[in-house]
Amino acid sequence: MTFSIVACDLKEQSWGVAVASKFPAVGAVVPYSQAGIGAVATQSFANTSFGPRGLELMTNGCSANEALKQLLKDDPERELRQVGLVDARGGSATFTGSGCFAWAGGLTGKGYAIQGNILSGAKVVPAMEKAFLKTKGNLPSRLHAALLAGDHAGGDKRGRQSAAIYVVRPNGGYGGYLDRWLDYRVDDHENPVPRLAELLEMHELYFGKSPESERLPIKGRVLDQLTMILKRQAYLKRDKDFVAAFNEFIGNENFEERADPNATWIDRPVLKYLAKKFEK
Repeated sequence: MTFSIVACDLKEQSWGVAVASKFPAVGAVVPYSQAGIGAVATQSFANTSFGPRGLELMTNGCSANEALKQLLKDDPERELRQVGLVDARGGSATFTGSGCFAWAGGLTGKGYAIQGNILSGAKVVPAMEKAFLKTKGNLPSRLHAALLAGDHAGGDKRGRQSAAIYVVRPNGGYGGYLDRWLDYRVDDHENPVPRLAELLEMHELYFGKSPESERLPIKGRVLDQLTMILKRQAYLKRDKDFVAAFNEFIGNENFEERADPNATWIDRPVLKYLAKKFEK
């Protein structure tokens, strides 16, 4: 009752899953990933043990295809399952049991496996593959592009409800302490895949870094724009100068690393976001 893509970027050393469904909190069921090991999507009457067991098998040296064979061998209800895997070397495998509800199927390529069931038709999975292969950028961007293409091609024929993306890379988490790079879920929403895109945009704003060429000097029109926002939001008062008001505002919005504390520059994408949020 779901469509998903499991993929890796060996140059980037990242592995992940993007998934959507007419089912609540699909991100709590389908995606599993481990940096340097691989990723698994388990769906269609999901055997959730396939996630941790698949990763364990690949940790112990199995390829994606070998791990899939072992998972299915041990499952008496294998024909109800659908699963996709990628391994540490970019090997991929997918399986759609004969008991999955139509339309159901999948495909694989180097570094990716795409699968879906109860889809609107056979065009969904190829549309996802095309978008994944042609999209430039990092793995999360390519995974979401594939998910969005599947959604536009009809997706789950019952409708829309939830979506998720889970991507890992070595030391990719906050502060570099964990491998969890992105872990975003839209658990119940009328249009979850576009909403997931908004969360990815926010992630890039809060955790990404722009080149110095994207730094806008705070003068002229930029200064006027920020001054208006600070006044509207009651940061700029008679007893507070611009720099103090600016730093309080930027701190409350969690953009300390995307602006100069002396108020000489601000990151262009951040200013665009703040203008959209506060100039209403």
